[in-house]
Amino acid sequence: MTTPLPFAGAARPLAPADIAQAARDLGCDRAAIEAVLAVETGGLGGFLTDGSGRPAILFEAHHFSRESGGRFDASHPTLSVRSWDRSLYLGGRAEYGRLQAAVALDRAAALRATSWGLFQILGSNHQAAGFASAEAFVAAMAESEGRHLGAFIGFCRANGLARHLVVLDWASFARGYNGGAYRENRYDTRLAAAYARARAAAPPEPVLRIGARGEAVQALQAALNRAGARLVVDGLFGRATELALEAFQAVRRLGVDGVAGPATRAALLDS
Repeated sequence: MTTPLPFAGAARPLAPADIAQAARDLGCDRAAIEAVLAVETGGLGGFLTDGSGRPAILFEAHHFSRESGGRFDASHPTLSVRSWDRSLYLGGRAEYGRLQAAVALDRAAALRATSWGLFQILGSNHQAAGFASAEAFVAAMAESEGRHLGAFIGFCRANGLARHLVVLDWASFARGYNGGAYRENRYDTRLAAAYARARAAAPPEPVLRIGARGEAVQALQAALNRAGARLVVDGLFGRATELALEAFQAVRRLGVDGVAGPATRAALLDS
C-alpha cells in the first residue's frame, strides 16, 4: 500500500461559478480576483502539476527565522534567514524538500512560514483566513481550490483589503497583501497589468434593466444593498430593484433611468 505524501489531499479544482460568487461576496469586479490569481500562481493553479495532490507552496526562510526565534539562522542558513532572499527559492515540488527539512526542525514554525495554495497565504495568517490553527489551515489547503478561495475572502475581510479591490487601488492592496516591500517586487504594477488583461478577455457586461434575471442581477442587487438598499437578492430585476437603482443614480448624479449600464455599475463598485 502506497503511503500518502505529506500535505497531500483531494486537490479539487475551482468550480466555474466560484470566482463569480467570490466577487459578489467581496463586492468587487471578478477580474480583480482573477488578477490576484494570475500574479500569485502564474496561471499554474493551486496544486502541483505532478498529480501528488499537494498545494503549491513557497517556503519563506525569513518568516521561518521569525517564527522560530532565529534559533536556526547559524546552523541552517538556507532555511532560516533574517531578511528576504529571493535566491533561496527552489520553486515547484522542490519547495517541499525545504518545507520538510524545516518541519524536522520546528513543525509549527515551518507551517506558519509557508505560503499555501492559489493565493499564497502564509500559514501564520490562518486565523485571518478563518482557521483556528495552522494545521487546520494546511489541511484545508490540501482539500480544494475552493478552500483556497474561501481563505482569500476571509483574509481580505479580516485585513480590510476588500475595499481596495473594489476601487482597484492596487498599491494599497499590494501593501496590505504583500507587505511593505511590494514595490521591490512590482506587485502593484503586476496586479494592474493582470487586471487589464482579465478585463480585456472578459465578455462585455450586459446592460441590466427591468425584466432581466440571473447572476448579474444578483450581483447588482447585492451592490445596491451595500449602498443602502434593502432588496431580496433573488436575481429578478423587478420594480423594487428598479426603484433602488433609480435612487442610487439620483444620489450619485447619474442619469436616472433605472438601467444598470457601465457608468452606473462602475459607480456601484466604488460605493
